[in-house]
Amino acid sequence: MKNHPLIIQGGMGAGVSHWVLAKAVSCMGQLGVVSGTALDTIFVRRLQNGDPGEHLRRALAHFPVQEIAQKILKSYFIPGGKAQSTPFRLLPMYTATPGITHQAVTIVANFAEVFLAKEGHGGAVGVNYLEKIQLPLLASLYGAMLGGVAYVLMGAGIPREIPAVLDRLAHHQEVSITLHVEGASAIDDFQLHFNPKQVIPHELPPLPRPYFFPIIASSTLAAALAKKATGKIDGFVIEGPTSGGHNAPPRGPLQLSDKGEPVYGPKDEVDLDAVKALGLPFWLAGSYGSPEQLKHALQLGASGIQVGTAFAYCRESGLAEEIKSALLQKVMRGEGKVFTDPVASPAGFPFKVVQLENSISEPEVYAARPRVCDLGFLRHPYKKKDGSLGYRCPAESVEPYVKKGGSIEETYGRKCLCNGLLATIGLSQRQKDGYLEPPIVTSGDDLQKIARFLKKNETSYSAADVLQTLLQGKKENRNAGVSD
Repeated sequence: MKNHPLIIQGGMGAGVSHWVLAKAVSCMGQLGVVSGTALDTIFVRRLQNGDPGEHLRRALAHFPVQEIAQKILKSYFIPGGKAQSTPFRLLPMYTATPGITHQAVTIVANFAEVFLAKEGHGGAVGVNYLEKIQLPLLASLYGAMLGGVAYVLMGAGIPREIPAVLDRLAHHQEVSITLHVEGASAIDDFQLHFNPKQVIPHELPPLPRPYFFPIIASSTLAAALAKKATGKIDGFVIEGPTSGGHNAPPRGPLQLSDKGEPVYGPKDEVDLDAVKALGLPFWLAGSYGSPEQLKHALQLGASGIQVGTAFAYCRESGLAEEIKSALLQKVMRGEGKVFTDPVASPAGFPFKVVQLENSISEPEVYAARPRVCDLGFLRHPYKKKDGSLGYRCPAESVEPYVKKGGSIEETYGRKCLCNGLLATIGLSQRQKDGYLEPPIVTSGDDLQKIARFLKKNETSYSAADVLQTLLQGKKENRNAGVSD
């Protein structure tokens, strides 16, 4: 059986797990993972900021079809960077039938992120996607595979069709998946299609097929994927409800605590014996970021752990420095707080929000933000009365959302994660009226425990500090579990 890495670095946020962090982790022999969320927009915004360090231009120089790479560079690169008062130029919002140029940008962006994470070392690099964000997914997977990605991790949905997609993309073949459409009937068959050769009409050699790890929260889903997926499942990441970002909703009727957070109970505990019976390796995630928890995971039969929060605040992460510093100061004062918001995400999943001044977590900041939907990654495709597809987001302006057939109740408390998460990595949009998009920060419940990685008299820590702490007694930990 493949000797997979012991520690998987979580694929966090939009650009928090960027190539710098993934490279640092992979260089130390563990699995560095880049976040694939919104990479097309992140990529063109970095170019519009002047590509500091010339990293993207270096990656573009290695893209296998240079006329495509250079065309994108010419379209979006601004030498010296745009003026701070100037809005970022937007890509079109994704639909089920995106243009060839937008697909090319998506492919190149994912290629570049993986290429940079892999550059200069022999370690493996992974990429993390949300199954819920379907529209850019196929082009994104192809770009990451062109970049040489070794692992694909995917949560926030049931990625049953992805194994066959990876098999076919390795040979540059056309692929399709079922599109989730609100209001669709049992006889409808909405599909997403992607043909690599329509975007890159060149003969390219076959690509390595990456390992595929679905991110799950129940043994039932693990069993269903193992038996009914369209191809090979190579392992699972099992996330508990204390993980950052999107959480699986509690099983059964939603109940809220006195604080307004979803209540998880015994039904939400994963039957690890049932998962082990499937014969596939698995990694545990959600408050496993300590050497003690690593040892415990191995004793439970896991092949290792996935750790997100600890890496999110290290020096190499993509979090804006002022946000990272402010939250580390809060943690050192014992003030780091995370709220599991049942309604924040337009995706409909509970979403963890760090309480931080001047961010969307503050009611007055949320109330002051105009409800603009100009990125659209979490828009829901829906079936119109004439049978065609429309797109709506519960975080967009209320009136048009309701006109599109949405319920006004679905808009209550919804937050624009697209703009907020990009602001969190220093890529805030300056809207045309001058309004600067505020950040929204997500983190696991382990936020208050990240101080363990700080050395004496220091106010920041590195990815290496995290790994060295987690791997204390590494040989002992390996022997505590079953060999992978």
